[in-house]
Amino acid sequence: MPLVRIDLLNHHGNEHIRNVADAIHRSLVAVLGIPERDRFQVITPHRPGEIIALDAGLGFDRSPDTVIIQIFTQRGRSIDTKERLYAEIAAQLETVGVRGDDIFVGIAENGPEDWSFGFGKAQYVTGELAVPEPS
Repeated sequence: MPLVRIDLLNHHGNEHIRNVADAIHRSLVAVLGIPERDRFQVITPHRPGEIIALDAGLGFDRSPDTVIIQIFTQRGRSIDTKERLYAEIAAQLETVGVRGDDIFVGIAENGPEDWSFGFGKAQYVTGELAVPEPS
């Protein structure tokens, strides 16, 4: 059950924003094996100048179309799985017009006790939901 936060500029409009969100979700389904309806995304469009994303010293230039993706998910996924996810996100976003050098992804892992889906309960802890197996 990843929770995904997506930050991008709003100058492309709602269709582009939805296409970006759909591409990221397709990547999670393909690589992490999550169910199609296991979709939790928070999309925040920004005005120009509200996203600052340099190259961390890697020597490339980002365009104003940078997309920042934060993925909060259960711990336990391998480095190989994460690398496959990064590659799949880049491939999927390329199909909707986002360049590889405009993609920034961060993954934050946590445990079953760190999630509540409502009603003031930790459903993974209470057993109402099965804890997902890492892929």
